Amino acid sequence: MRLSEYFSMNKTIVEAKLDNLIQSQADIPVIHNAMKYSLLAGGKRLRPILTIMASSLFDGNVDEVMPFACSLEMIHTYSLIHDDLPAMDNDDYRRGKLTNHKVFGEGFAILAGDALLNMAFEIMHQALIDNPKLENIKAAAYISKASGTQGMIGGQCIDLYYEGKCIDLNVLNAMHDKKTGALIRASLVAGALISGAKDEDVKRLEKFGQLIGLAFQISDDILDVEGSTEKLGKLTGSDANNNKSTFVSYYGLAKSKEMARDIIEEAQNIIGFYGDKGLLLKELSNYIIERDI
Repeated sequence: MRLSEYFSMNKTIVEAKLDNLIQSQADIPVIHNAMKYSLLAGGKRLRPILTIMASSLFDGNVDEVMPFACSLEMIHTYSLIHDDLPAMDNDDYRRGKLTNHKVFGEGFAILAGDALLNMAFEIMHQALIDNPKLENIKAAAYISKASGTQGMIGGQCIDLYYEGKCIDLNVLNAMHDKKTGALIRASLVAGALISGAKDEDVKRLEKFGQLIGLAFQISDDILDVEGSTEKLGKLTGSDANNNKSTFVSYYGLAKSKEMARDIIEEAQNIIGFYGDKGLLLKELSNYIIERDI
């Protein structure tokens, strides 16, 4: 199966599950619409699909990993809602639509983000009640850590603190390793853990996730300079407007593109260990630096 077909098929499955899960909030004023607005606004569904792909690598059960995959997408979506707020990046558009706070107001946008984060943990806890095997507990713990100050939030804090300030390379790498890389790693590690991967396989997927997460962020930085507003669904040039430190601002476009290619080559060498079973992940790594959205 080609990567585009695989993504299309699993994106449909994931979005149907997300739509079903979000219905449980339907009796609360405004918040259901605000949550659903951003959660079902489209997007690549990269993180849940990575979880499914990692699970497939070890012949796992899609139904078993799905609660964790959906939780990761909810965590990611909450982070986007909060990232778009006036106190953060102050963006007006996301995925070609007005940002959450532009539609529902800042108060409900904050609450929608909070509710999606909380719901993610409700879903994972229910999955642990239904099947409290150690591998599931480890997956939930990994996702929790990747979402907090040692992961995504930590990266956002570094990003916010260094707006308009000089940043060195170590801090830049640490920022993106946490801000973008942590949830991508968690997606792969969770799928591998739940599906019974051995410790050495989990470490291999973790390293692969670290590399493609870094390449994904470099690609994002490049797209903010070269990308099309129409394709991206948001205004480009926001990094420069907000005085954000990026790989492009640090290295320039040509060097950033070279770095992304080198990182993907290293990632592909790692996933090559799995031969034909890893071909979709290898194709995905190419997509990360070739994409225009």
